[in-house]
Amino acid sequence: MLPAAHRMRRSADFESAVRRGARGGRETLVVHLTSRTDPGPDGPVVGFVVSKGVGNAVVRNRVKRRLRALMAGRLDALPARASLVVRAQAPAAAASYATLGADLDGALRTATRRAGATR
Repeated sequence: MLPAAHRMRRSADFESAVRRGARGGRETLVVHLTSRTDPGPDGPVVGFVVSKGVGNAVVRNRVKRRLRALMAGRLDALPARASLVVRAQAPAAAASYATLGADLDGALRTATRRAGATR
C-alpha cells in the first residue's frame, strides 16, 4: 500500500504535474513527472487518474489498487521532490499485474530521462 504521506490530494497538484511534467507513456498508462517547488511533505508524492473509459467502478478500483501497490515499491527510485501522476489508459483494465509493472517501469524511465533533459 502506498503510504498516506506520499499520496497527492490537491487538484492543483494534479494539474501542475500533468501540464508541466515530463511525460512517459506506454499502452496501459501514462506518467507525468515534475519537481515540486512548494514546501510540502518530504519525499515524492504520487497521484492516480483512472477515468470511466477504463471501465466500471469495480474495474477502476482494481486498476487503482494495482497501481498503488506497484508504486509503493518504486518510491525509492523517484527523486525526493518528485510529483508524479499516473494516468491509466483503457487497456489497463485487462492488463495483468506483471504487464502493468513493466509498463510503469518503462514509462518512469522515459519520464525521468525527459525530466533530466529539460533541466
